[in-house]
Amino acid sequence: MSNSSSAAKAPVLPHHNWNEQFRILYQSSSEWIATHWLQIAIAVAIAVGIASLLIWARSLGPRLASRSSSGKGWPAVFGRAIQRTGTLFIVLLAAKLVSGFADAPWPVARTINVLFGIAAIFQSATWAREVIIGAIERRTRSDHYSGEALMSAMGLIRVLVSFAVFAIALIVVLDNLGVNVTGLVAGLGVGGIAIGLAAQGIFADLFAALAIIFDRPFRRGDSISYDTSSGTVEEIGLKSTRLRATNGEELIIANRKLLDKEIRNNARRPFRRTTFTLGLAYETPVEKLDGFPALVKGVVEAAGLTYIRCGFMGFGASTLDFDIEFDSDSADYAAAYEGRHKVGIGLLRMCAEQGISIPYPTQTTLTAAPDGKLIMPYPDSPAAG
Repeated sequence: MSNSSSAAKAPVLPHHNWNEQFRILYQSSSEWIATHWLQIAIAVAIAVGIASLLIWARSLGPRLASRSSSGKGWPAVFGRAIQRTGTLFIVLLAAKLVSGFADAPWPVARTINVLFGIAAIFQSATWAREVIIGAIERRTRSDHYSGEALMSAMGLIRVLVSFAVFAIALIVVLDNLGVNVTGLVAGLGVGGIAIGLAAQGIFADLFAALAIIFDRPFRRGDSISYDTSSGTVEEIGLKSTRLRATNGEELIIANRKLLDKEIRNNARRPFRRTTFTLGLAYETPVEKLDGFPALVKGVVEAAGLTYIRCGFMGFGASTLDFDIEFDSDSADYAAAYEGRHKVGIGLLRMCAEQGISIPYPTQTTLTAAPDGKLIMPYPDSPAAG
């Protein structure tokens, strides 16, 4: 009976007994302070100096951020990250650096190491969050990119980034403390998959919006062509992009669909090329046909455009066809449209001055007699008249 009672009340191992742990820590700390007071005093002085130096370094964050006049550059991003350095992390870092100098006992050194590890992991997560969010804000506020609409989504992006970063930090801390995090990681994975499947369309558009920020295929104000649609980009949102078509319609396209197909950014082309065909009459003398490209070049340059080429293209049904190509010096569609008008009118005027005929499409109909002979539309001889 006594054996079973003693087995039921077996003493708990010391490393599972918190009171025993605190007693050992207190006793070892007291003995350490009594025997190493001089080293401790010097170590505390060094720790204060290191902590002061780190606090001073943290104060450089706002100064570093202020060097970027627009508040968008990398100095501002890293300056704001340095500002987020916690005082507890600084104190524990100083204690970690000087713990070995004072020959701290194992319980004290282990306590400092554990606390410093936890503080360092969460401080790294804070820095990572600030750098990631700062990089996204830098892209959305860039002088060369108009992503103002996406700035309204920065609250959601902050929540997502913060959750992801600190969830990873918490798992790392628990793993370092000896906690089995396999079940937690599996649960987070299953939950993430469920949420991802339920909102895959929203997340696809969100990541497509971020891809637009970083890849910059277009910006607000650019004229783009997508699939069979064309228009000017008015707004780049969290889920969709809005275009204003040339006829005034507003086109709303999901971001993920916008990146699935070819996009032609007309605003980034250095010029606009115009090509059309002009047909001359078969009766035009060969000499004039040979000199026609030079005449066209003069007309194009007189209109303030860049002549590319002009040459004989083929024999048409009723014309000798010439291919004409010229460029405007900008991506402006209105300027190219006006230039095409000037060149067209100039070609008509030039052909009239040179006596070059641009014929209408013509067709001759011949009638056959019962015997198979053609009946000409004019008399065969004066006697027939």
